[in-house]
Amino acid sequence: MAELVFFTGTMDCGKSTLALQMDHTHSTRGRAGLLFTQHDRSGEAVISSRLGLSKAALEVHDDLDFWDVVVEQVTNGRRVDYLICDEAQFYQPDQVDQLARLVDEMGIDVFAFGITADFRTQLFPGSRRLLELADRTQQLQVEALCWCGRPATVNARVVDGVMVVEGEQVVVGDVSGTDEGRAPTVEYEVLCRRHYMRRMNSHAARAQSLSPDVLPFDLDLCPLPTVPTARAVDAGDS
Repeated sequence: MAELVFFTGTMDCGKSTLALQMDHTHSTRGRAGLLFTQHDRSGEAVISSRLGLSKAALEVHDDLDFWDVVVEQVTNGRRVDYLICDEAQFYQPDQVDQLARLVDEMGIDVFAFGITADFRTQLFPGSRRLLELADRTQQLQVEALCWCGRPATVNARVVDGVMVVEGEQVVVGDVSGTDEGRAPTVEYEVLCRRHYMRRMNSHAARAQSLSPDVLPFDLDLCPLPTVPTARAVDAGDS
């Protein structure tokens, strides 16, 4: 049976890589699919991963109707077995409803990929609707790491090196202007919850480490979790 599956995790955990891998796996087995994305890091109408993989996709604007797009494709004789929907956190809630309808009424598999919460730790509307409607929600197993080495669980926005917690929900990252009249440089970074709450991104940590007034044992570092020995692990941990 067709499913609506939401693959989620923080930035840097391999969502777009998995999206491209799933498209490859299904297409090589003779299935036909459509790829969608919105606000990809490489520009419009492409799914790209940080590993250097990329593939052309259809750009999802706020007025795009997934149902109409697929019906048009099928009406024109193209088979559609599955959809790959990257950056799904940016989709409108009614677009997620359209994806669910395609699963239920046309038997099309929908594989959606996206982060759950924004830089304010608030759910994206598209992600919220996916969590409400998805047949399965799957947390990606590749752990992104905070600058301190602990697992990162929060996405942070950094403007000119300073972490911010206010502003518009959607701002494209890695953007800078010219030196004259330069627009602020907007970047994103994954942090552990402790350093997110302390507003301690990697820029701030680097500045702190270089300060002559800070001794090494004063640095705001998280102790890494201890690895249990084989003797300490019982059957319930395997």
